[in-house]
Amino acid sequence: MSLLLEGKRAFVSGGTRGIGAAICEIFAREGADVAFNYNSRDDLAAEVAAKIEGHGRRALSFKVSVTDRLGMKHVAKEILEKWGPLNVLVNNAAVNKSDNFATTTDKSWDWVVDTNVNSLFAVTKPFYKQMIRAREGAILNITSVGAIRSLPTSVHYATSKSAMIGFTKCLSREAANFGISVNAIAAGIYDTDLGNTLPERLLHIHEFWVSKGRLGRPNELAEFAAFMTSDRNSFMNGEIVILDGGAVT
Repeated sequence: MSLLLEGKRAFVSGGTRGIGAAICEIFAREGADVAFNYNSRDDLAAEVAAKIEGHGRRALSFKVSVTDRLGMKHVAKEILEKWGPLNVLVNNAAVNKSDNFATTTDKSWDWVVDTNVNSLFAVTKPFYKQMIRAREGAILNITSVGAIRSLPTSVHYATSKSAMIGFTKCLSREAANFGISVNAIAAGIYDTDLGNTLPERLLHIHEFWVSKGRLGRPNELAEFAAFMTSDRNSFMNGEIVILDGGAVT
């Protein structure tokens, strides 16, 4: 059987850490050329690119914010010129800050919402237009169970991830007209920098809260993401798949 993403060209936002880095490597292992963006750590970007190339695939890295609309247009244009139109897009980049709503500052709210919500427009639109012209593609958004269940997480984070669910469901109907699928994974708590920004009390009770009794591993989500964006997953569209280790509801 062929690799899940043989011959695909993928872009992963926030590709140097945690889930994003795992997705980059596993997509490459499954046959995709992988481009990604990052904000600051050149050393981590070089490590991820080396892992992609270690699987015999091409890598491109871009030091640009997901909120930079003009910058993301340039990224999409460069990938198109070097590789051709994108087949797979993963909106993974996100931030969080452990805040109570009563003490959340304007700056904190704007930072989380701008990064997690406005980036969906900045990143998706230029690649979506490529997919429309090609009449095929797969978009995967990484949201959170915090958008679905009442968890002790920050209100601005839950709000932003809820917006991603609406984005997924609404865009999926339009995109289907062009042979493009749009789905999302609602991630539970994973052993990542972002996961560890959650309140310590939540991390302490997590092993009792989920039937798996542990944090998720980034590669576990990445393995499922490879299937979700592959041609073998040809009928799913507009779905939000929960991957949280079997949380008690």
